[in-house]
Amino acid sequence: MTEALYDAHADWYEDYIAAADFYAEQVHPLLEGLLGPGEGACLDVCCGTGARAPVLAALGWTPVGVDLSRGQLRHAARRLPVAVADAVALPVADASVPAAVCVLASTDVRDYAAVTAEIARVLRPGGRFVHVGVHPCFVGAFADWSERPTVVIDERYADRGHTRDAWNPEGVRARVGAWHVPMAELLNGVTGAGLRLARVAERGRGGVPELFGLVAVKPG
Repeated sequence: MTEALYDAHADWYEDYIAAADFYAEQVHPLLEGLLGPGEGACLDVCCGTGARAPVLAALGWTPVGVDLSRGQLRHAARRLPVAVADAVALPVADASVPAAVCVLASTDVRDYAAVTAEIARVLRPGGRFVHVGVHPCFVGAFADWSERPTVVIDERYADRGHTRDAWNPEGVRARVGAWHVPMAELLNGVTGAGLRLARVAERGRGGVPELFGLVAVKPG
């Protein structure tokens, strides 16, 4: 089974998320706008500490979380039903859920296309998948934000390996690292899983977006 990189940092991450205005001001509105209201189960893949559960519930969905990190799930269990599982082997029946989200986790897995394919497997026909992640073109070890609003991109954009290199030594990526998923690879993973891309969106606090999101639908 894949190593749960967040276990050693779960308590720190719970406090970090609670104090980070960026999530409430940027991540959650993007998630809300892409997912929209609905009912039934919404599978939160790589749910972490369950920080999105109130957002999903406010839209009418019943959030259910899956994550590999038992440390993070200790916190998530206070917010939604959870299960310990690898995102490439979800303990969910084929074509059984109307919606699934994966938020800020594409860089936490070795093969995000495999995760997307697994999400496509469990979605019902007509079901929607929402991805919200760091922007593949502007956020990563290859991007230096220390002179904001100028962002410097270097040739490591092409590097898909795992790294803890980060311009912010106090952030999440300096602790747990990241796999980079280039934009083309991200989008090709969605369409390659048989999902129909319905909408994309960018969001951030300035002229250069920090977040990229999409909604894709499983054909009926």
